[in-house]
Amino acid sequence: MATTLETGLEYLDNNDVKSKALRPILRAFNGSSNEIEASAVITSDGFTLAWVLDANVDQDRYGAMCASLLALSNRAAQEIARGKLKQVMIEGENGSMLLVQAGDDTVLALAAKSTANMGMIFIDARKTAQKIKEALDAFN
Repeated sequence: MATTLETGLEYLDNNDVKSKALRPILRAFNGSSNEIEASAVITSDGFTLAWVLDANVDQDRYGAMCASLLALSNRAAQEIARGKLKQVMIEGENGSMLLVQAGDDTVLALAAKSTANMGMIFIDARKTAQKIKEALDAFN
């Protein structure tokens, strides 16, 4: 959301600035493989900072569901002493979904086709998550 001061200058809300910094990272990630169908950067409380999703996907609902999955996965990992959660993978008959930590409070969520080479997707997702973390660290 932009606000206008008396001087006529517009200042973007912090989340708008973050979103503008993150979208090119997501676009490059999605463009790196035709196996990646969608991606989003989501906070641990379910706020979607940036996304490259299909038009029929509600980014707010998607963010909330991913945050819930992440919270449950974190608890399960702690319960069985697996240490800090790195990623969560869900495999369905039409493809896979991957959640990769991209900082302390954010996650990269992605959807990949069922034919995807998941080894390459994991590598690319970790690299992209690091870029997201670096971009967000610049705001702190």
